[in-house]
Amino acid sequence: LNHPTSTQLRYTINMTITSLYFLSFIPALIINGVAVWVCMRLQSTSTFMVYLKNLLAADLLMTLTIPLKAANILPSAPLALKAFACRSSDVIFYLFMYMSIILLGLISLDRFFKIVRPCGRLLGQNLVFGKVLSASIWVVLLATDVIPTMILTNQDPTNKTNEACMEMKSEAGHGLHRGAVIFNSSIFWVVCVLICFCYVCISRKVFKSYRKSESSNDEGRHKTNVRVFLVLVVFLVCFGPYHAIRIPYTQFQVTQTTSCAKATFRISKKITLWMSAMNVCLDPLIYFFLCKSFRTTLFKTLRLPPGTCCWLTGRGSDPNTAEDQTKTQETPLGDSNQMKSNVICHMRRILVIQV
Repeated sequence: LNHPTSTQLRYTINMTITSLYFLSFIPALIINGVAVWVCMRLQSTSTFMVYLKNLLAADLLMTLTIPLKAANILPSAPLALKAFACRSSDVIFYLFMYMSIILLGLISLDRFFKIVRPCGRLLGQNLVFGKVLSASIWVVLLATDVIPTMILTNQDPTNKTNEACMEMKSEAGHGLHRGAVIFNSSIFWVVCVLICFCYVCISRKVFKSYRKSESSNDEGRHKTNVRVFLVLVVFLVCFGPYHAIRIPYTQFQVTQTTSCAKATFRISKKITLWMSAMNVCLDPLIYFFLCKSFRTTLFKTLRLPPGTCCWLTGRGSDPNTAEDQTKTQETPLGDSNQMKSNVICHMRRILVIQV
């Protein structure tokens, strides 16, 4: 592993990943800054908006850690920077990443309750419960992972090798690191199963509505399909590869052995972690396509016409959707064809406004 060719390859990979982080930082900062600015104009009148605002906060704060993440990978990074990253910035980076994962799961579950199980007011759809749950998750992650990791990374750095972080951990810190990786990976896989379940159920519910109304609107079905599975695709593409290698990489990491397999896992981990970080660029795009109130507020703020991007978003760009929905609810029950049409319109509006 100390062969000149291996050293040059490692240098090239580190410089490439560093460049990718820096290149993505400015777009991510602008996109998330605009998204937070828009969401500050939206009232937290539902659990969905509570989770959305917490997710935006996590994404924006995670974005701010990207420059330190990139600088730490540089071959010429000073030892003091590597020590700071190991003790603080990297730990906070993972906090925001897993908070984002959990909140994506909560948003999916919230959509499931409101679309698939709309009858009855469940505890999970209570506004106060949503705020308390979000705050509790922040506290739990800080208390069980972030603070203990910072405390147990208490050894002085002795070199600038790839294992500097592990060498800074005490013996208890090594055990905590292994446990934290397993715990965080479990969070991902549980949320992954939850999101798959929720959106498959939502998709079935919506397409059943199409069948009941005898609708032949293929374009509407296609747009609905995109809205339903966009979150799932983004979630799996960003976070899936990293978590597929995270646990086996940790097994090599804590053993402090040297091998080609370990070097391969280390490179793969760096690349897939960058893919996970890019979730901060994609989340705001999800909000734009799936959250009508977000899109409407953005258009009004930028003074764009109502039909902007309607070829991508369908009727979701129409600011009169809420008014139309009220009229739909007031439609006489005697017109069965109108009712069938209303079922489809209502389901599609739920997806656009609330998913």
